[in-house]
Amino acid sequence: MTRYFVFFLMLFFLSFANAQHLKPGFDIAEYQEMLRINAGIYKTVDSTSGAVSKPMHATFQYRSPEMGLNNLYELWNTDGGAAVFCIRGSVDNNLSWLANLYAAMVPASGKLDIDTDFVFNYKLSNDSNAAVHVGYLISTAFISRDMLSKIDSLYQSGTKDILIVGHSQGGGIGYLLTAYFYQLQDAGRLPRDIRFKTYCSAAPKPGNLYFAYEYENRSFGWAYQVVNPMDWVPQVPFTVQKHLDLPGRNPTVPIASTIKKQGLKKRIAFKMLKNPSEKAVVNYQKILGKEVSKMVRKYLPNFKEPKYFPSNDYVRTGTQIILSLDEEYFKLFNERSDDGMMLHHSIEPYYYLAMRLKLPSP
Repeated sequence: MTRYFVFFLMLFFLSFANAQHLKPGFDIAEYQEMLRINAGIYKTVDSTSGAVSKPMHATFQYRSPEMGLNNLYELWNTDGGAAVFCIRGSVDNNLSWLANLYAAMVPASGKLDIDTDFVFNYKLSNDSNAAVHVGYLISTAFISRDMLSKIDSLYQSGTKDILIVGHSQGGGIGYLLTAYFYQLQDAGRLPRDIRFKTYCSAAPKPGNLYFAYEYENRSFGWAYQVVNPMDWVPQVPFTVQKHLDLPGRNPTVPIASTIKKQGLKKRIAFKMLKNPSEKAVVNYQKILGKEVSKMVRKYLPNFKEPKYFPSNDYVRTGTQIILSLDEEYFKLFNERSDDGMMLHHSIEPYYYLAMRLKLPSP
């Protein structure tokens, strides 16, 4: 009897030891594996500069159907017992690129009327000044609807560690998904003991500074944005900051009231300083909001254009991990080649740099 007891006790501790929990902090090996999973989601990855290998420590479980703005994701399980939700980035068709181009801002809390039977009530921040990218929000609506049933099944089977990963557009959506799941936990709609860890790779900017503030506070140590300095995508959408993007108490308020008491020339000069950014935001909302929404309705005919947030103050979000370049990198990814505008943005250069990444000692 004692032998059997000892035997089962050993089995218990061995199984417990194998179920490694996610840990806070940027893990180089973990990110490398996430890139391998990301590469496989496109099924066409190749490279002359060191191809991306297949996942080494994860097993494929599920591939979603295409949905929304041509979005999909895959579910993988890691050897350590965590689940991985990998969100596909842009692919070469118009619908997929609409998710990027529909870059007007909307409030980070509200609702989207997507279809007659699909109203997405969402909350991504507690701050009424927070705003996010509307194209990625539509994608988040579709993907989260499918993911939530998977999260429930994972939780019922004992999986409480979940990685959310995406490269390029997939990373942009990954920000919003993470923020949405955090708010569902706060509302009691997701178990609080689920741990999310996020790797947004080569991702565009997802929202404004107020969204970034809360996201970074909430996810500190558990969410990362990895950037190749030669990649243009993390610098878009373009940022235009207005004086109204500042907190309520700021120097422009007393200046504005003082200017009203000045002569005509000084009032005109003040307007000339203020108006260009305000006009730029209006133009962005007209082109990247109203006009692009017409294209979206060709694919989602019952979609109702939302009221846009009066800002275009996009910022980099999440803890930044900047990849280091060397001479060998530029030999392999030569700007005089014919590889086009994605030369430094695709998964291959990120994987090459990630395999050589060494973080500074604390």
